[in-house]
Amino acid sequence: MRWEDPRIRVVPVAGVSYRIEALDDADFDPGRLLALVHEPDNEHDPSAVGIWNEAQTVQLGYVPAAIAPELRGDEQAVSLWRVDGGLRVLIVPASAWIGTPR
Repeated sequence: MRWEDPRIRVVPVAGVSYRIEALDDADFDPGRLLALVHEPDNEHDPSAVGIWNEAQTVQLGYVPAAIAPELRGDEQAVSLWRVDGGLRVLIVPASAWIGTPR
């Protein structure tokens, strides 16, 4: 099945090279829920959205700048897979079910 909903996205985490040590943190393992934190006071980009672990204690990077302004602020995110020096993240609407089947 192909999803036509533009709110469903798989994105690379931007800026991982600035926090490379966080990439090995178990909080970013595939299947882990993540927090998307909007940064309206970010001096470089007021549309910036940080990608953090679920507890918001470790930041890995950012939603790509081309996509961040399109986010509403209520999306969910989950870690999908690691790639050389990076991570891919699934971003879905707040109404989507993300969980582990029984």
